[in-house]
Amino acid sequence: MTKVFVSGAFDDMRSSQLRFLQEAARRGAVTALPWSDRTIAAITGKAPRFGLAERLYCLKAVRWVSSAEVAPELSSADDLPASLARPDGADVIWAVNGTAISSFEQLSATQAEACARAGIRYLKLGTNDIAGFPYAPLPIESPRAPGVKRVVVTGCFDWLHSGHIRFFEEASAYGELTVIVGHDENIRLLKGEGHPLFPDYERQYVVASIRDVARALVSSGSGWLDAEPEIKALGAERYVVNEDGDKPEKRRYCEDHGIEYIVLSRIPAAGLPPRTSTDLRGF
Repeated sequence: MTKVFVSGAFDDMRSSQLRFLQEAARRGAVTALPWSDRTIAAITGKAPRFGLAERLYCLKAVRWVSSAEVAPELSSADDLPASLARPDGADVIWAVNGTAISSFEQLSATQAEACARAGIRYLKLGTNDIAGFPYAPLPIESPRAPGVKRVVVTGCFDWLHSGHIRFFEEASAYGELTVIVGHDENIRLLKGEGHPLFPDYERQYVVASIRDVARALVSSGSGWLDAEPEIKALGAERYVVNEDGDKPEKRRYCEDHGIEYIVLSRIPAAGLPPRTSTDLRGF
């Protein structure tokens, strides 16, 4: 099997970084090597927004990442980790996100030369390679494993963070998880102008990149029950919310339609700080 190595800060992962990981995974099994906090500070001149433990947690949740481990300490961004040495003659690729590198042409040449010396294939993925948000949801009519319930969660998911990932992880323990993101017009209706930061199709793609999510859909209704058409179509049996998302309208709807309503506490994954989109975006 071809092994693909990627390395970088992976700080505050957005859609472009997820697209990069998706395209890298088309070439083989991806091992992500996030830089340590110390390395990021040495290379960029400032501390990362998110600490190493949180960045590792998020990377391991991405469906296109086979494994994630801390990169060795590097003195510059163009160093190649020693772990790229070809094990057992395996086909190894060093993949680089060209859209995220400053002075890309010079760095590209340096890394390409280092890969050539090590017998590693060098792959640079530029803007055209990671354009768009290719995603086809699992069809609603797809069969489920015997005894598995259909679970839905709903929300804006405008700034994906470790709190969302933990929420998906916990919700998926109740069955096949479908995440329904609010469409842009309804998010503006509920939250006001300036929301959302990202269009619904991009938010759908980002949510779908998390391995605990079986499918991601965009709502088509309005108000706090904007996902009602999708919930009906799915035949959802469980509706999971966190404490912030617990609304009387949702409770009544579930009572009226025989759907189990589950409220989860906002508890971060072990060792990680609490996160909210409001705090991250500042409004």
